Amino acid sequence: MYDPAAILVTPGHFDPLNHWYPKVLNATIHPLVHFFLHLKEDRIINRYCHLHPKVKPGALHEILSYKPKFYLWSGADLMHVTNEEGNRQMVVIENNSCPSGQKSMPLTDEAQEQGGYRLLMERTVKPFLLSKKKRMIPGHLAVIYDKNHMEASGYAHAMADLFDEPVYLAPFYANNPDPNVRFQDGILEIRDEKGIWQPIRAAFRYLTQRPWDRLPIFTKTLIINPVITCLAGGRNKMIAAKAYDFFNAEIEASGLEIITPETIWDVSKEEIPLWVKKLGGQAVIKIPYSNAGQGVFTIVNEGELEAFMAQTFDYEQFIVQSLIGNYHWSSTGSRGKLYHIGTMPNDKGNTFVADLRMMVSSTPTGIRPLCIYARRASRPLVDQLEPGVPSWDILGTNLSIKLGENTWDSDTKRLIIMERRDFNKLGLGLDDLIDAYIQTVLSMVAIDKMAESLFNSKQQFRKRLFRSLNDDQTLLDEILY
Repeated sequence: MYDPAAILVTPGHFDPLNHWYPKVLNATIHPLVHFFLHLKEDRIINRYCHLHPKVKPGALHEILSYKPKFYLWSGADLMHVTNEEGNRQMVVIENNSCPSGQKSMPLTDEAQEQGGYRLLMERTVKPFLLSKKKRMIPGHLAVIYDKNHMEASGYAHAMADLFDEPVYLAPFYANNPDPNVRFQDGILEIRDEKGIWQPIRAAFRYLTQRPWDRLPIFTKTLIINPVITCLAGGRNKMIAAKAYDFFNAEIEASGLEIITPETIWDVSKEEIPLWVKKLGGQAVIKIPYSNAGQGVFTIVNEGELEAFMAQTFDYEQFIVQSLIGNYHWSSTGSRGKLYHIGTMPNDKGNTFVADLRMMVSSTPTGIRPLCIYARRASRPLVDQLEPGVPSWDILGTNLSIKLGENTWDSDTKRLIIMERRDFNKLGLGLDDLIDAYIQTVLSMVAIDKMAESLFNSKQQFRKRLFRSLNDDQTLLDEILY
């Protein structure tokens, strides 16, 4: 399948109808969410440290004021969980270097019809490009994508309006022998409608599917986010788990911690049944380099484990995590038994597993929240599992549906948006949103620090270190340098 032609987006043509889901367009943001998004940093720190008295305020201020070198824009998926003592917390499931969310977020300011698309360009992209002006090559601006045209095009229109110049919007799918995007001597070029290759000085990147097989680590074109953020954890769950572990050791004295399920990394396929048994027969197995709900396998019984083991996979290494389910069927890990709080019961008494996406970005004053949405599973969270019901239907929340090689759809019936009625289904309060925000920032900083550690003092990529952290030959063969 050949990529569609690149489109030149000109200023003045942003149409909200093209960049939000219909149910979001006329939604009114929930007042609690609006209040959270406008909270000043000092109030967040005071509140969080009041509820977590072992946390040092100065250390939290330093984290929230952190200036990422690589990871400028991210989104974490979090689960709202509790334990047998009723201690509630937000757990980081993964962090994403090209997070979706704008099309699901009601406007926080009705006078700003471009919403978070414009906000991200104003407070993150523009300041970054201005700071790199001296090293920027001549050329155009662009947005490149392989998924989520609705949001990618929204960013392109917002960029064109903010910079007051045309922006190329170009699809860049994997496995295309003749794409309209290429790299020449480190410069990203886009083939226009006349077949002429146009140099790009800076590109906003929405490549989600193994982006390292199309984007080199070193480029002269400025790219937000650069592919190193994916390799360091934004699209690599193996390295992310290690980044969190290293960073937790670094910040232990501050009282802060990234909370994740218990994670075992560098697991070969043959070892998986042993680790599942150790976790009590319930576990989550992940292909570390997949996303959008692909490559995640929930295991709650021997049949699901056997079905997994019967499959063949391209990659050699996996991660295994403790499974968070119902109290009666969750893994028992190092943190004890965690289980889903889930949504508020509906009229039928059904509670559903739900996750929260918290999107944040770097600004001149620190890392700030940008947008939020939530998703629920398709089947209710039950006390006792019924034979034959796939556990993924009860635990899986991702809305993406892969229809073909480069074709996706979304199950928006399970989308929970931050509007007056929908938000109440989550049963979340202001402190939960603050907790989610801080966990998101911590995981983002951990990945950025990991990315920085993968370069030596001469800014050369440390291949031997990366291999020692992620010795998967299939992945190593895919990376472009």
